[in-house]
Amino acid sequence: MRTNVEWRVSLGLVGIVLRWLAVPLSFPLLIAIYYGEPLLPFLVPLSLSLAAGGALARAGSTARLGPREAFLMVAVTWFVVPLVGAVPFILAGTGSVAHPVNALFESMSGVTTTGATVLVEFEIHDRSIMMWRQVSQWLGGLGILVLATAILSQLGVGGAQLMETETQTRDVNRLTPRIARTARLLGELYIGLTLLLAAILYGLHLVGMAPNMGLYNAIAHPLTTVSTSGFSPEPDSIAAFSPAVQWVITLFMIVGATNFVLMYFALQGDRRRLIDSEEFRFYIGLLALLSAMTAVLLALDNSYGGSLETTVRYAVFNTVSMMTTTGYANVDFDLWEAGAKHILLICMFIGGMAGSTTCSIKSLRWLVVIKGFRRDLFTSIHPEAIRPVRLSGAVVDEETISDIYAFTLVNLLLFAAATVFVVVDGARVGLEISEFDAMGAAAATLFNIGPGFGIAGPFGTYEGFPVTTKILMILLMWIGRIEIIPVLVLFTKEFWTS
Repeated sequence: MRTNVEWRVSLGLVGIVLRWLAVPLSFPLLIAIYYGEPLLPFLVPLSLSLAAGGALARAGSTARLGPREAFLMVAVTWFVVPLVGAVPFILAGTGSVAHPVNALFESMSGVTTTGATVLVEFEIHDRSIMMWRQVSQWLGGLGILVLATAILSQLGVGGAQLMETETQTRDVNRLTPRIARTARLLGELYIGLTLLLAAILYGLHLVGMAPNMGLYNAIAHPLTTVSTSGFSPEPDSIAAFSPAVQWVITLFMIVGATNFVLMYFALQGDRRRLIDSEEFRFYIGLLALLSAMTAVLLALDNSYGGSLETTVRYAVFNTVSMMTTTGYANVDFDLWEAGAKHILLICMFIGGMAGSTTCSIKSLRWLVVIKGFRRDLFTSIHPEAIRPVRLSGAVVDEETISDIYAFTLVNLLLFAAATVFVVVDGARVGLEISEFDAMGAAAATLFNIGPGFGIAGPFGTYEGFPVTTKILMILLMWIGRIEIIPVLVLFTKEFWTS
């Protein structure tokens, strides 16, 4: 039966993305030239992206991009880019990341802004390779930001279309008359925040408040902070830096997980859109509540010798890091008492706002789930009542609520299945992993968090997992970043034949 999916439209757009991939690949190439490091790890993928991208773009079609073509383009793009991004790790041939599966794991973790790593010895890698990890995450954050506003919101992926309600615009694509212009404005905001954080971090270094934050680190860390990604060239992550740096990065993690459309309007002087957003108030309220709960538990456990600033800083930083799906750490939270660790696990399932660089289920969907559940409780007592679910004063249609219920359920089912697989596959090769640690690893990869608990803890590595588990985690990072639906749709008969 003939398919209605226009392959050439989708693959042509993938080709355009691949051609543009040569631009971010040029940055670590310049770093390699500056430090006198091997150039081949970047010249090869750069040439490959130009050649393959050019071929696909020439073979592409200028036909209209429909929903099916968009689903295909999204799924293929987010898998092809990490494939090219893995080439520098393989060609560098250094450490655990040189293994093809590990290289793809690291690259997928980068492009999907996950932050899970298989690196064991950070110091043996070239500065250019370490910078490529940072650049890949910044690129992934920018890509998902544009994708969320330009495509996913129009495909109705698990309620993503509600971003129109929360940004109080008739259509997020009509922030300006053209989608390309909208993407450019959001991209400029994204770049501006990155440059601002770089200037602040390096400024702290120059005034003596951040001794380890030299120019290289001041460039590297904004790339993975604004993108809420979490890679760091330092094996101790943000624990390698001063408290001042940690507080600044905390603020920018919160900003990176805030709806960029709302931030755009706020910077234009229309701050009421941000203040009036129920999702923003829900997001900030949850951050404050969970941070306070974590701080109280750490204080009761007297974990840090009664130092209030240290206790609050560790609690706030790591709660924000996990809920915004950044995955940075400023302390080994795997050593915390059980209650505090369970709060961090809960944070993994929440995420930041829709229309941001963050991952996971996202605050917007949880807000609708809670409101829908309250409505269902009310109508079970008053079956004759008509009580619509409202978000920022606007009625949410029932189809969207059903989409969100289904999206959330599928995520939780996939998380449960992945947890079982991690435990069973680990036992197969003699790797003892507790159910809690398996839950952390499954959630950290599916929801693109990065660190989990146990061997996958904040200062640990995923290298010790079996190859089969790492392959599963690569797939989890892929489908989690593009929010499951574009992947699952490809496996339905109707997608290809109807």
